[in-house]
Amino acid sequence: MKRSKSESEPARKKASAKKEAPAAKKAAKAAAKKSGRAGEPESRAASSRARAKTAVQSASAQAPERMKRSEYEEHLERLHIELVKLQQWVVAKGLKVCIVFEGRDTAGKGGTIKAITERVSPRVFRVVALPAPSDRERTQMYIQRYVKYLPAAGEIVIFDRSWYNRAGVERVMGFSSEKTVRTFLQIVPLMEKSIVKSGVILLKYWLEVSEEEQEKRLKERATDARKTWKLSPMDLKSYSRWYDYSRARDDMFAATDTAHAPWYVARTDDKRRGRLNIIRHLLEHVPYEDLPKPKVKFPKRQKRGNYTEREHAYKYIDEGY
Repeated sequence: MKRSKSESEPARKKASAKKEAPAAKKAAKAAAKKSGRAGEPESRAASSRARAKTAVQSASAQAPERMKRSEYEEHLERLHIELVKLQQWVVAKGLKVCIVFEGRDTAGKGGTIKAITERVSPRVFRVVALPAPSDRERTQMYIQRYVKYLPAAGEIVIFDRSWYNRAGVERVMGFSSEKTVRTFLQIVPLMEKSIVKSGVILLKYWLEVSEEEQEKRLKERATDARKTWKLSPMDLKSYSRWYDYSRARDDMFAATDTAHAPWYVARTDDKRRGRLNIIRHLLEHVPYEDLPKPKVKFPKRQKRGNYTEREHAYKYIDEGY
């Protein structure tokens, strides 16, 4: 029996709707999937930023408080006693020790060196802080001006910046070509191996300070009359080149962090903690023993005899304190 046109139309629409429904559902599903993929990188980036922020907050929360002066001086006094023992051992046994200090501007190299040398003999602990090379020195083999300062028996030589100027400031500020720097980075591990094989104990320290702390210290140098001498024109030029120095540091480590002369990195946002950590590390890496102390007996003072103090118009300084 044939259906009328009016009866068959709804049936056809219903059948068509049934056919279209799965296709529409499939299209909607594909669109949702595509939309999800498009939003995925943004979602991942937001998630990464959130994780980084959490990590920074966590690190900040875990960072120890800045050390108080009283606590610092208490620890430093004990380390000074050990440095004196080290000095006596180095002299007695004829050891040769070379310590290199490098790092970011304001990282605290000078203060650390001062803390090390404060209570020891400058004839044993010699500090080498070379100025810019002279016209004659510029014509020499680069390493030549540093080699003559290396320690003899019974000496500890501290370089306040060193031959690594070539890999750092000279490279970043354009004083040396890339070819010259690359050649230096190839040669210096061999040179340091020769130094170590000659019997020198070589320790290399890199002092690392955060970008925020560096900025704070540089601004203090600009405003504190006691520190203005530390702020050089070179510091101002270097101020905006944080990541150029980071890349130079990374290349230097990659080429010269060797088994015979490794780099040791010290975090120095807290200068006091940084100094103590470096001194302790130094004492752990130069073997020494406590030598027996001879009994001290002071001789008797001589008698006045016939000495008479002469009359003289001494020019005493004003005693304002």
